[in-house]
Amino acid sequence: GINDMGPKTKKILQLLRLRQINNGVFLKINKPTLMMLRRVEPYVMWGYPNLKTVKDLIYKRGFGKVDKQRIPLTDNAVVEKVLGKDNIICVEDLIHEIYTVGPNFKAANAFLWPFKLSAPLGGLKKKRVHFQ
Repeated sequence: GINDMGPKTKKILQLLRLRQINNGVFLKINKPTLMMLRRVEPYVMWGYPNLKTVKDLIYKRGFGKVDKQRIPLTDNAVVEKVLGKDNIICVEDLIHEIYTVGPNFKAANAFLWPFKLSAPLGGLKKKRVHFQ
């Protein structure tokens, strides 16, 4: 958790599944999510990914949620087992669904575990310290 943050901001970060520093998620942008992003702007970095970014994230740092467990996306069987009913049978289908924000985006995104990203190259501008 981060100190010096209002309860509403903390709740928004939880709703966006950003419970840990340097985590990343995909979102469907609509008016409510845009307003939520505006509210947490000082604490998050956001933008619109291109296909290469989506592909790299899912192939290199992609983990799926299988029976509430974090399972690496090593083969298509993992994806098909959970998302087969939504007509997503391989990792490429998953990438396509996320990138195009298709009809099964919600299920595909819920299946993806938040990405654990590396720390920024120049370091963080102001990392809060825990109060002792």
